[in-house]
Amino acid sequence: MRIALGLARRGLGTVWPNPAVGCVLVRQEDGVGRIVGRGWTQPGGRPHAETEALRRAGAAAKGATAYVSLEPCCHHGKTPPCTDALIAAGVARVVAATEDPDPRVAGAGLRQLADAGIAVDCGLCRLEAEALNAGFLSRLRDGRPMVCVKTATTLDGRIATHSGKSQWITGPQARARSHQLRASYDAIMVGVGTAVADDPDLTCRLPGLEGRSPVRIVVDAGLRLPLTAKLFRTAKSVPTWIIARDDADDRRADAVRDLGVEIIGLPAARNGYPDPHDMLRHLGERGITRLLVEGGATLAAVLLRAGLVDRVAWFRSAGIIGGDGIPAVEPYGVDALADMARFDREGTEVVGADMLETLVRRH
Repeated sequence: MRIALGLARRGLGTVWPNPAVGCVLVRQEDGVGRIVGRGWTQPGGRPHAETEALRRAGAAAKGATAYVSLEPCCHHGKTPPCTDALIAAGVARVVAATEDPDPRVAGAGLRQLADAGIAVDCGLCRLEAEALNAGFLSRLRDGRPMVCVKTATTLDGRIATHSGKSQWITGPQARARSHQLRASYDAIMVGVGTAVADDPDLTCRLPGLEGRSPVRIVVDAGLRLPLTAKLFRTAKSVPTWIIARDDADDRRADAVRDLGVEIIGLPAARNGYPDPHDMLRHLGERGITRLLVEGGATLAAVLLRAGLVDRVAWFRSAGIIGGDGIPAVEPYGVDALADMARFDREGTEVVGADMLETLVRRH
């Protein structure tokens, strides 16, 4: 099953709105288990993992055990049900890590397999499987993508000097690791302040992963990002969305759309921002399951205040700027310790001269 989970991770960032699934077919020969087929969800969500594994196994799938990181689908969509394919191939047993909460499946896939005489087990490596597809589960259960705030700071939590200089706080290895992180997310979001100050590309520029750049999203309530920004210059080759107020200037909006940018107009709320719950709900409706938020301090504070940050990826350099530097998060109204956002440390990773700490929201 852990091999299946590893295969599933290959699809993260490329299969939305579908889940990233891995499948391993194992056949017993002379008392020894041998892998006869492997598969994972392909870009765009099709073919599914089970279909890929069965194709690679061919006739060897008959009598095999299928280890699948998510309950096989049993409904007709853009592809036939995976349950039908498993039954037709003659597999003897299916082991699923967790049930698919999609109401079109929700246990029905496992029941269909059992009704066909296939031995069924569910729950092996459940927690790992649910963590891997946290974005897919969040979109189904809460109507929004899973949100990870990524930041790069000094030891004292500063993202830039008082004059706004931020390139580069962390070293080249950390920046490469950040690009690797981008490749595993469906979309990347920044506030307009960061977009204006840094003029970023927000693409994945690691060799071999250039085609895995996520959808780029800028929260720009008043459409003030310059038309000469890098994000606009490349909008026709990399999907770029702007979240703006629905009363933004029509002429400005038309000029932005002419550059290939899609505008999501929402009512203004707190601090001139569209309501963060509305923002994420709209992204969920568009199929986004995993959202990486890279800046800046205002956007991070808005999402933290709303309780919408699920994960944090914190790159930390071994430098100190001091109190006049720009903090990673603006004030967001914490009056008592009980009110602060709390996270559990999931892991730490040495990245060159820097450190990456990953954290998960405490429930």
